[in-house]
Amino acid sequence: MSITPITSAVSPSVDHRPAVTVLSGFSPGAVQAAARALLIADDSLIAISHDLTVIRDGRVRRTVESGARVLERADVEMVHGCISCTLREDVLPTLVRLARERPRSDQLLVLPPAVEPEAVAAACAHCLVDGLPVTAAVRFDSFVTVVDADRFLDDLTSTDDLRDRDLHAAGDDHRAVAEVVAHQVEFSDTVVVWSRPGSVDVHRTNVVARLLAPWSVPVQVGGSDVLDCTALAAAVLRSGRHDPERPGVLGMALEGRSIGVPEKGTSLVFRSRRPFHPERLHDALEELTEHALRGRGQLWIAAQPDAVIAFEFAGGGVSLGSLGYWLAALPPERWTETSDQRRLAADMDWDPYYGDRRTTLALIGLHLDHTAIVTLLRSCLLTDAELADGFDAWQQMNDPFEGCFPLSENH
Repeated sequence: MSITPITSAVSPSVDHRPAVTVLSGFSPGAVQAAARALLIADDSLIAISHDLTVIRDGRVRRTVESGARVLERADVEMVHGCISCTLREDVLPTLVRLARERPRSDQLLVLPPAVEPEAVAAACAHCLVDGLPVTAAVRFDSFVTVVDADRFLDDLTSTDDLRDRDLHAAGDDHRAVAEVVAHQVEFSDTVVVWSRPGSVDVHRTNVVARLLAPWSVPVQVGGSDVLDCTALAAAVLRSGRHDPERPGVLGMALEGRSIGVPEKGTSLVFRSRRPFHPERLHDALEELTEHALRGRGQLWIAAQPDAVIAFEFAGGGVSLGSLGYWLAALPPERWTETSDQRRLAADMDWDPYYGDRRTTLALIGLHLDHTAIVTLLRSCLLTDAELADGFDAWQQMNDPFEGCFPLSENH
């Protein structure tokens, strides 16, 4: 008896939502040049941009354009002059409105220099437009960051705050230039390195950008007087590279994802199941970050054994914050509040004594002394004798970080 396979007549569903490519970068000239090249290459593409130079006065200027003409330009009054309000009150509603008015036009959202792409993703995850998620109207295809080879390393090594360059979005915006530059690259799915004939830092820019975002696709542009707009569009538009499930860089290690690529002289990843002694770690922070351009990851401190502590360094300043509880500090019935990936990563590397507690730090620089840095970090860990004292004794240690990482039920 012969068997004829049954084939389905149902074709796979087609996603008709306009695709949004988010274009960010700290160098306005390079970002605008990239946006113009993409509009030239694709006459169905529309670009949305916001001028925030007067945001502290409660206004933003919105422009929508195609490759051929300006479609609209408007000054928008903001209830509160801040980036998050601008995203909620105008940027996301504009994407939804244009998707309805021009359903066959994909969108290019061009961010101002001081706006971090992760803020857009966070706003999309929490904000509704007309009672529906933003993603009911559009799909976020890719986050693309443009770095200018002539400025990138200077900005990444700068100790300036946004306020020093009059780019702060509000009175309480104390972000560092280097912090914003690093965040823009790290959240990207595609990194476009924009160079000009005679640019001298192209190689180092490529190296550092790759180390900051090894998960991103690199695209090299420039080096000649002729720009292939079609090739650039093919490299960055409709790539489908964005993974909405990928956490921010500080949460990646918790899900078992790589946060760095060890490379002699430029990048190292330090891991330890032993906790840090709070005083020794505190005293070592300045020396630890002295020669690094960027540091990131998670750590745990013996005096606060329940808290996952986020570690960030850029632009001369160290930032530590709370990422919530270690799973080992929670009753098992609460583990379902975390992602499947985090629970799987914890299960695969569970320690019978520490549980999922562990330190994972990545440091990136141009001239890292691996041996000295690892030696310094190990000297900050608990000794065998301190380890033997146990959790109760650890929490009695003198802790310079006491009260810095409060935990709540929301964590």
